This record gives sequence, C-alpha cells and structure tokens, in this order.
Amino acid sequence: MQGLFITFEGIDGAGKSSHIDTLAQALRAAGRQVTLTREPGGTPLAEKLRAMLLHDAMDALTETLLVFAARRDHLRVVIEPALARGDVVLCDRFTDATFAYQGAGRGFDLAVLNQLDLMRNPDLTLWFDVPPEVAAERLAAARTPDRFEAEGVEFFTRVARGYADRAAGATQRFARLDGAQPRAKVAAQML
Repeated sequence: MQGLFITFEGIDGAGKSSHIDTLAQALRAAGRQVTLTREPGGTPLAEKLRAMLLHDAMDALTETLLVFAARRDHLRVVIEPALARGDVVLCDRFTDATFAYQGAGRGFDLAVLNQLDLMRNPDLTLWFDVPPEVAAERLAAARTPDRFEAEGVEFFTRVARGYADRAAGATQRFARLDGAQPRAKVAAQML
C-alpha cells in the first residue's frame, strides 16, 4: 500500500491538534498503519529544537533556520521511512506553518523561505480555519502560552492571512475546514 502524507494546519487555537487522533482512529479502523507526529518536533533532536523555538528569544532568521533544521531531521528519521513502509503519516504542522508563522507572521522574506523549502510537500493539507479572535479565546482558557501563543491578535491575523495565501496557491492540496464550528461538526467535515 502506498504511503500518504497528511498535514494539519491552522493558527494556534484552531483545533487541529484536537482532531488528529480522530482521523488516526478512523484510518486504523479502515486497516491503515498510521504514524502520528508533529512539527516542530517528531525526533529527539527536533524536540530539543522545538523547546528552544517555543521558549527562547530569537530573531526571525534564527527561528526559521531552527524550524528547517528540525524539519530535515524529522523527514529523514520519521516521515520518509514511514511513507516508504506505506503508512499514512499525520503531521501536526509542516511547511505551510513556516510560511504562515515565520513568513506572514514574522515578516520573514518569502523568497528566502522558498529557497530553503526544497523538501517534500504533503499529499493533503487539512487547514483548520478559524478567526483569530475565536482562537485567542480558546487559548486563554487552555494553558500558559508559549512564545508563539503569547503573540497578539494582530500577529495571528497575519498568520491566518498567510495560511489563506498558501491555500490559494495550492488548491489541489488544501482542504479548508471551518474550525469555528462545534467540535463534532468539524470532525464530521474532516472525516
């Protein structure tokens, strides 16, 4: 069976992380092997880089280079071997997040991102689209915010616009889900 690479994207608080297990269970019930992973992270090295990205102050270039370093290790150690086995890989964030967060959110040069982004694209991207104000309300009730979650609504408005731009440029790969709906409706739409 051929491997399939599906990514879950959306601003912090969009609900994507809440739905990844639902799809994994449905795929396993259909007889597929599933590898669940996340970015940044997914390998011991990438998890160390994730901790730095979420908690240490840095400029946009350093942030971007750490994201790509973590992604390279993640692809080499987890994603590519799983796809070669025929697994369905479900990844909480991937390259579109870099364009949305570092590109649109931080204002990092998109031309440089395109030069660095020479790695594999997902087969399907599930984009959990939600207004930044709704996401902010969800995050306020969830946990102590990390460096990204602590950003203001203006930042997430830029990030949301970055996702919309990515989706417009890859309509055959993106599936937009209305993340503002109740959880059961979002799950039904995803499935």
